[in-house]
Amino acid sequence: MSDVIYVLNGPNLNLLGLREPEIYGSESLRDVESLCRISAEKEGFSSNFFQSNAESALIDFLHQARENAVAIVMNPAAYAHTSVAILDALKCFYGPVAEVHISNIYKRESFRQHSYISSYVDCVIVGCGIRGYQIAIECLIDKLRNSP
Repeated sequence: MSDVIYVLNGPNLNLLGLREPEIYGSESLRDVESLCRISAEKEGFSSNFFQSNAESALIDFLHQARENAVAIVMNPAAYAHTSVAILDALKCFYGPVAEVHISNIYKRESFRQHSYISSYVDCVIVGCGIRGYQIAIECLIDKLRNSP
């Protein structure tokens, strides 16, 4: 098994920094990727970063993670609230998983306050901006290092 942490981003996150900056901030997806790479590398891990607006591509990436990743950080974006298929794909991965949401989904519309993904993951980080990815990576590395 490698020391790769897969970082998966769902729909519309390609527009970070442009779309609703009052909610999602001014940092771009490239900034998120750089933060994840630096956070993983400083602990001796690498990251494989991916974003798609297509549910099927996200599922294919999760299937790839089964063979290549030690952990997954996932920001499912709107798919958190709608996709049982992504939940089922995550259930095929047996390493630690963190769910990240840049905004505080509990301060937003009621439909955003339920995540199918949360029922399976090891930790959920909401409302910390892009720093939530860094927190997620640190949490997952702690779990990997401290698991029997």
